Amino acid sequence: MPAAKPSATIRYTGMRVLIFVGCFFVAGVAVHFGVLPSGVGGSNAVWVILLGLLLSAPLSYVLLRKQRDEMSEQLVSKVDRTKARLEANRSREDSVAR
Repeated sequence: MPAAKPSATIRYTGMRVLIFVGCFFVAGVAVHFGVLPSGVGGSNAVWVILLGLLLSAPLSYVLLRKQRDEMSEQLVSKVDRTKARLEANRSREDSVAR
């Protein structure tokens, strides 16, 4: 029995999280060794998280274009199927009411 194909949304989200974790690690190492400035006072963890987000956003935008398109296609097809089902139900109700 072949394995089920994972949802495009789950795949995209997982890859996005992995890119963030990688950027978070790189930012943490860069701050630790003084390549990037550290946060003020006790805000170092928040600073590293913000740096990780800042680095991962454009990388995700460029690197995950294919996965984002797959996710969009999957969502559009689900919405179209739902609209078709609603229209079929509505037309059945109209024919029964007449």
